[in-house]
Amino acid sequence: MPDLKVTADHLRRDAYLYIRQSTLRQVAENGESTQRQYGLRDRAIAAGWPTERIHVIDRDLGKSGSSAVARDGFQELVSEVALAKAGVVMGLEVSRLARNSADWHRLLELCALTSTLILDEDGIYDPESFNDRLLLGLKGTMSEAELHFLKARMRGGQLNKASRGDLKIGPPVGLVYLPDGTLALDPDAEVQAALRMVFTTFERLGSATRTVKFFLDEGILFPRRLRKGLHKGELMWAPPRHARILQVLHNPRYAGAFVYGRTRGRPRPGGGVSQIKVDMADWRFVMPDLHPGYIDWERFKANQERLATNAQAYGMQRRAGPVREGSALLQGRVLCGLCGARMGVHYSQEHGKPVPTYICQETATRRGGKVCQSVPGKVVDPAVGALLVELMTPMTLEVTLAVQRELEARAAEMDTLRRQHIERTRHDAELARRRYMKVDPDNRLVADTLEAEWNEKLRLHTDVVEDYERRAPEEAAALDAETQQRVRDLVAQFPRIWNDPRIDVRERKRIFRLLVADVTLIKAETITANVRLSGGATRTLTLDRPLPIFQIRKSKPDLIAEVDRLLDRYCDREVADIFNERGLRTWDGKPFNLKKIAFIRRTYNLPGRRQRLRDCGMLTTQEVAERFEIAETTVHQWGRQGLITKVYSDNLSRGLWDIPSHLEIIKGRPGCNANPARPASITVPSAEQDAL
Repeated sequence: MPDLKVTADHLRRDAYLYIRQSTLRQVAENGESTQRQYGLRDRAIAAGWPTERIHVIDRDLGKSGSSAVARDGFQELVSEVALAKAGVVMGLEVSRLARNSADWHRLLELCALTSTLILDEDGIYDPESFNDRLLLGLKGTMSEAELHFLKARMRGGQLNKASRGDLKIGPPVGLVYLPDGTLALDPDAEVQAALRMVFTTFERLGSATRTVKFFLDEGILFPRRLRKGLHKGELMWAPPRHARILQVLHNPRYAGAFVYGRTRGRPRPGGGVSQIKVDMADWRFVMPDLHPGYIDWERFKANQERLATNAQAYGMQRRAGPVREGSALLQGRVLCGLCGARMGVHYSQEHGKPVPTYICQETATRRGGKVCQSVPGKVVDPAVGALLVELMTPMTLEVTLAVQRELEARAAEMDTLRRQHIERTRHDAELARRRYMKVDPDNRLVADTLEAEWNEKLRLHTDVVEDYERRAPEEAAALDAETQQRVRDLVAQFPRIWNDPRIDVRERKRIFRLLVADVTLIKAETITANVRLSGGATRTLTLDRPLPIFQIRKSKPDLIAEVDRLLDRYCDREVADIFNERGLRTWDGKPFNLKKIAFIRRTYNLPGRRQRLRDCGMLTTQEVAERFEIAETTVHQWGRQGLITKVYSDNLSRGLWDIPSHLEIIKGRPGCNANPARPASITVPSAEQDAL
């Protein structure tokens, strides 16, 4: 008998049967539930819908009903309801349609707007009816709660095992579960050596990026174990990536600890769950020393602190960072004494060399303000370096011996790792040879494949051996007897080690960071550098500010006075020659010349040599000729005869005439016996002759 809620308007539209199972395993094993869902078609036929107008939507088999994002079938059903094409929506129960209240009530709202019925195993419901809608809402809430209870049971079992450390979590490469269920180190010696190399290299270099670069430069491969696919569980070797090395350094299982709760899920707005990392202090269960590891727990925590410090170079509060390639010694450890923010480093060229400047621009960057202060690194770095030399001089012997031991241990470790890799490739080639020798020679399809595999393994083994033979002499040369003796000779000469240009600037910074926690700079009339040492002690350095360029170029008062004195007797060029003979130089270290002396004379308003001669009453050739009413050639003739004296104003034979005031001129008189070519002459008065 047709249901009274089914009207002719409903029957004019189609019926939609939605079928869903949560997982593919349920689809394969719980076939009875699937058959019950398909059996709802008979309910629709009994209600009056013909078979050809009953649409079955079963594209969501094997998908969870917790969200509608990945369920194409459910989205199609909602679209058909919204377009008023559906007369009834069928599902075995509410949980088949949706286990999320938001998705379920959205479907109810659309069904109420389009007068669409909902049919489940218990009956037919009209969403427009308050009582039916109330009952459907209650069923949706119970379905969502049921999903919560199922997850809570599973979650409770996991937490109970995790609290005892018995929860089995897929181990990272380098760790394996033994048959008795305990976790142990991978028995492969090469895998162990590669992982130990990661931790020792990071501890030595202090940066994950530089660790990766070291592996790539040395040609060392890193293992990876396949998690799925046909070759699941097999070990593969490839060059390491930065993200892979970070995973190893951040994983506490390598420290022999069982940890649960490193991540937590957060629902995404569009559906699904995002995994968010949890701070180390908020991990739920932490059990150190529960199984063997490659490092101890204290070393793991020290690595996390160093990684966190390195990461601060990229966050909003940029306080530190790994050592960089620049020449700034205080990079990553310098603070502004005015605002407390971290100071950055800018480089400029000075005499063809990069010169650092520490600049505080947090206010300018974050709030659009002005630069707080800038301090020249060429003044601060040498002073702090001298302080380090003073502090480290008593420790030079231990430092030198430690460096030598580290170099030797590093070379031995790398040699062992490469030998193990050679042994592995030799073993793989031997296995390939055995497989090829056991195959039937007439079965060419298999024999050809095995032969090609054998050749490939042999080629790989040959390449590894050649690479080892090429690198071994280089490393041996780096640690020969002469080099070791040179290291011993530098034991008591740490200042020379510190200032040696061959020392990598990053190594110099690492030494600096071992001793100094931070340096606070304040620039006022002088530069104050408050150095806080790692042990808590402080040192304060007061440094003079560098002079501005105009003051550096400004001539010294004693130099100006000497130029003024010499100009009384010499010209500009002669003064420059005198200064050069004395070994004097300009502000930029260059010798003096005519232009330099002329510049000083004009800048400080010093009268030139010619002006000084004029001030003494000396006359030019024209003035002498006009004064004595003679020709200019006569003036030069008197000068050549020594009758008058020419005082030179430069070394180009230019000068003025010194005419004493007591001299008289006697001109020749015309007459028949007179010589017209005889010029006038200068004589000394008789009184003066008597005096002579």
